[in-house]
Amino acid sequence: MIMVNSCKKEEPDDEQENQKIILSFAFLVDGQDLQTDTMIYINEASNHYLINEIQYFISDVTLHNSNGSSYLIDEWKDIHYIDTDIPTTWTWEVFDNISAGNYNSISFTFGINEEKNQTLMFVNPPESFMFWPIYLGGGYHHMKLNGKWLDENQQISPFDFHLGIGQIYYSYPDSITGFIQNYFNVELPNSAFSLDKNQTREIQIIMNIENWFKSPNTYNHDDWGGDIMQNQEAMHLACENGHDVFTAEFIY
Repeated sequence: MIMVNSCKKEEPDDEQENQKIILSFAFLVDGQDLQTDTMIYINEASNHYLINEIQYFISDVTLHNSNGSSYLIDEWKDIHYIDTDIPTTWTWEVFDNISAGNYNSISFTFGINEEKNQTLMFVNPPESFMFWPIYLGGGYHHMKLNGKWLDENQQISPFDFHLGIGQIYYSYPDSITGFIQNYFNVELPNSAFSLDKNQTREIQIIMNIENWFKSPNTYNHDDWGGDIMQNQEAMHLACENGHDVFTAEFIY
């Protein structure tokens, strides 16, 4: 688990300035736009698979200024929900007025950190549908990635590649002795940008789906089966693979 350091906000020098950023979200597989419900993909373990839907949270988006300061986006909201089935979630028009300047990088928390990830925080759908069972740690899923794969018996089987709070068991499936949060920090590669006075910039955050299954761990659905919510070992491998799942592209 990687904690996100608290950041000191850099306030705009001129209250008349109005610099904004828009975060948009995309889903790619092998460099192409995701096509759902179609068995056209093959992962690193040679599993043939399809994706039905993906839902996930990002939070604590931080802009790292070249002068050494950092800006944590949280003036209006600090957690954003993205859903392949809900186009309105693909764009986040950030309310914060960002200082003009040069920024070296962008980082964020994949999921929701331990302090914020509290049961009943969301009371309305679709976010409320992301609840994580209380007896498994409570709070909310970091991600639901649902699909199907052609298993070793050549049968099409569903998989729920879900990440959330993991469990430590004295005796599985009972006797939970502890929990592991499984959120992690993402440093977006090649995310340096400049922001001029009164400029709005759109930054697209891309999920490269195939990377969940390939590096540093080759993830085989035949090994882990269709449900990993109570399998911390599988979730740990997935979180390690998350290090290069996300990339950035500047739209304007």
